[in-house]
Amino acid sequence: MKHTDSPDPKLLANIRIVLTRTSHPGNIGATARAMKTMGLSQLYLVTPAVFPNSQADAMAASAGDLLAQAHVCATLAEALAGTTLALGVSARRRDIVADVLTPPEAATRLLTEAQAGPVALVFGNETSGMSNEELGLCQGLVTIAANPDYTSLNLAAAVQVLSYEIRQAWRGHASWPQPEMDAATGDELERFYGHLEAALAELEFLNPGSPSKLMLKLRRLFARTRLAKEEVNILRGILTAAQGAQRAAVKARNHDVE
Repeated sequence: MKHTDSPDPKLLANIRIVLTRTSHPGNIGATARAMKTMGLSQLYLVTPAVFPNSQADAMAASAGDLLAQAHVCATLAEALAGTTLALGVSARRRDIVADVLTPPEAATRLLTEAQAGPVALVFGNETSGMSNEELGLCQGLVTIAANPDYTSLNLAAAVQVLSYEIRQAWRGHASWPQPEMDAATGDELERFYGHLEAALAELEFLNPGSPSKLMLKLRRLFARTRLAKEEVNILRGILTAAQGAQRAAVKARNHDVE
């Protein structure tokens, strides 16, 4: 691979490594070490079982600074706030996310989008992996081509594989093509999905008692399109207009009854 002299360090600083529901503190420390060897520094932890912890400190070796500055979040949505792209890492394909990438493809995608702002790689629990709800917050899925007879990969090892691919891609390019659009951030998308669910329930299109199945399908549909900020604003304007029309119709019916 051809190496350039001046890759932009800001790109690596814009890449978050997000661990969700991590059971063993040693894996958090080993993840910090894997990240630091490849120049990554932004560690986000979503409801870790135990943290901080001496075992995490021991496994981090000289990467204790990453543990000290790690962001501990109550939800994955909080950890993804401000990101324009989140890729979930899973050992198997899922129907929730349509876009499935190899590690080199993921590295290129992340570095391209990191020019515009923060992006994230999300790793699930050591035993259960990522839940469908967690994957629903991601715009793509990354799978590591492991031995099909034994696909189990240690959490920190998976982080190391992806971190290595990111660094190799970063070192090989002094510049990257600009992102194709001004993509909506994760928190902007979550506000849109919340608005969409409320509007569909108000329009009696959605069963408020069990909305999750339809909402997961709608998340997948919109994830395929990579909504821009302006497109989110247009869609929310349509939802607001539909809600207004529905309320006016209900008010008129109630007036006729009276």
